[in-house]
Amino acid sequence: MPGDTVHLLFTTCPDAESASAIARALVGERLAGCVTRLPAGTSTYRWQGEVTEDSEVQLLVKTTGARLHAAMERIRELHPYELPELVAVAASAGLPAYLDWVASETREES
Repeated sequence: MPGDTVHLLFTTCPDAESASAIARALVGERLAGCVTRLPAGTSTYRWQGEVTEDSEVQLLVKTTGARLHAAMERIRELHPYELPELVAVAASAGLPAYLDWVASETREES
């Protein structure tokens, strides 16, 4: 879909295995053109009244506006957390050829 805005969707996972499973599913199902995994991050957050720190794997999911909600739903289905981080940011600019590639790779197969 030409002109479809590319989005960067952020989520975190508790371990490499769940991060890999989510990344492979999103790309395999054409919900993301690419998922970059950044290991060994530490998140500090409040959960159920307690301040907590956990090691997590950060996923940077490249998708389009047309596939964003489906990608978010699929992450929710696969994610081991009760409340996964799901934050999307629209790309205001980028290398046109790369943005076109993301759009091409996330196009639904007919």
